[in-house]
Amino acid sequence: MPIQVLMPALSPTMEKGNLAKWLKKEGETIKSGDVIAEIETDKATMEVEATDEGTLGKILIPEGTADVAVNTPIATILADGESAADLAKAPAPAAQKAAESAPPAAAKAEAPAPKAAPAPQAVAEPDPEVPEGTEMVTQTIREALRDAMAEEMRRDADVFVMGEEVAEYQGAYKVTQGLLQEFGAKRVIDTPITEHGFAGVGVGAAMTGLKPVVEFMTFNFAMQAIDQIINSAAKTLYMSGGQMGCSIVFRGPNGAAARVAAQHSQDYSSWYSHIPGLKVVAPYSAADAKGLLKAAIRDPNPVIFLENEVLYGHTGEVPKLDDFIIPIGKARIVRSGSHVTIISWSNGMTYALKAADELAKDGIEAEVIDLRTLRPMDTETIINSVKKTGRAVTVEEGWAQSGVGAEIAARIMENAFDYLDAPVARVSGKDVPMPYAANLEKLALPSAAEVVEAAKAVCYR
Repeated sequence: MPIQVLMPALSPTMEKGNLAKWLKKEGETIKSGDVIAEIETDKATMEVEATDEGTLGKILIPEGTADVAVNTPIATILADGESAADLAKAPAPAAQKAAESAPPAAAKAEAPAPKAAPAPQAVAEPDPEVPEGTEMVTQTIREALRDAMAEEMRRDADVFVMGEEVAEYQGAYKVTQGLLQEFGAKRVIDTPITEHGFAGVGVGAAMTGLKPVVEFMTFNFAMQAIDQIINSAAKTLYMSGGQMGCSIVFRGPNGAAARVAAQHSQDYSSWYSHIPGLKVVAPYSAADAKGLLKAAIRDPNPVIFLENEVLYGHTGEVPKLDDFIIPIGKARIVRSGSHVTIISWSNGMTYALKAADELAKDGIEAEVIDLRTLRPMDTETIINSVKKTGRAVTVEEGWAQSGVGAEIAARIMENAFDYLDAPVARVSGKDVPMPYAANLEKLALPSAAEVVEAAKAVCYR
């Protein structure tokens, strides 16, 4: 059956874009990885790569067409042995809601177009921070983050938000949507594109008693500001003998997104969790994102709040409470099990929970721990679980060397060595800069299948 090429999303918030140019003509041979078209928005231009081989059978959207909705079929590829007569077999374009998370460019769909699989829901264990019987509301993670900031800004006039495009544009990922209208330009501040500069302004403001929430468009850009974060924010309390604090939150997307290549895909979890004086938070669910961000804003110490671009559009239940706070430094068991402990955080939980579902089909019950906070790390929860299961697997999108998984493995060895029935296994991103090509990017990241393989290995299955 002919394969449809869909209009890809450049970001989680993109709903439509312009089909700027076709680089292949109808009838031309297509190989996987060939660039077949260019699309653009007001913020970026992106190449559309073919993920299948065959012949470009029909261009459905002509070049120069503006405002093409995400997931609209833009072309049809004929497989080997198919001809123009087979074009009628292609699935009819279906009205689809614009995707909130960015799929790889040149994704394919077969009739009927499948809906995106929902993120695994952590429902096995009740959240101890939520009173029984609490009413829940469904929110995306970006909405939960926005509400956390808005609630804290209403509560404390010293809290303000600053960063690139956080005000007039409502945030690069729409996380700060509506804040400018409610709080005004003095408390929601658009900055120049100079991370070293505005991070320093934020640190200085925090040293005078204000409580800045500094957004980085991506933590890759925070490398420009790392001196301010580490040498100024993290060390000032110690170097001043406790006389000067720095209550500040640095937040924004961290890690891989979708085809943004090596310089925009790095995971900084281990970098920041290495530093005394910083607290490092990396939530997975909408409820945790809200409760932990509120806690971070109130914390007297500098907090690195690592979000994930891929997760912004994911939905989850958030407690409808007047003041929902989750303590920093407390992990959560999201799925109980007795055979192996799987430990992860942020988007790594996606692989961990999917793997736990697959392992259960083979009779292996995995206990899944969401760390939520990387520094301080909840060693007690990890050790208690490993003492029960005797086996552990860590899952992270960052690199293995000096990674958070290596630290977890060391703590298990130091505190639960006699309880281990197998060496600790680590699943991580591959030891290469992130490739741009969609097929190579997928190979560079962990997968649920790799987590399953690691869990089975430590269970000797």
